[in-house]
Amino acid sequence: MPVSDQGVNLDRYMLIPRTAIFVRRGDSFLLLKGAPTKRLWAGKYNGLGGHVEQGEDVLSAARRELLEETGLEADLWLCGTVVVDSGQNPGICLYVYSGECQRGEPKPSIEGAATWVSFEALEEFPVVEDLPVLLGRVVRMAPGDPPFSARSHYTEDGQLTVRFAEEKK
Repeated sequence: MPVSDQGVNLDRYMLIPRTAIFVRRGDSFLLLKGAPTKRLWAGKYNGLGGHVEQGEDVLSAARRELLEETGLEADLWLCGTVVVDSGQNPGICLYVYSGECQRGEPKPSIEGAATWVSFEALEEFPVVEDLPVLLGRVVRMAPGDPPFSARSHYTEDGQLTVRFAEEKK
């Protein structure tokens, strides 16, 4: 199919692809404490990840982000996708990955410092709004599980809500 037949229309709702990576080691996950100089989430803990660059597939982007932000590598698997609806066009399509990392310690980067945090201790840390919901879903998953599909949006009173699509049994 030629490019002209792809149906790209700037009047349609568009999504920017991003990755979120939750690397495991035992019962802990590697979370990034945002550098104080970050425009968003400074001093808050979040998963690793970032934008998918032009010419890059999503899995390669996740691997690159993990290496850039921590100096570590892991075998990653897709946990699910989240369409982040900020009420503006374009929105964001977040590809959520997990994987095991048994060796090495994370190195700090310009993005911040990564730390191993157990899921049970998560409430003791300042985290981004959707982290407990997403990580709560990822912690129950194993490689080979079907990926989830979700949508997050802000309510009229400014609260972030994440809704997971119902899975057929």
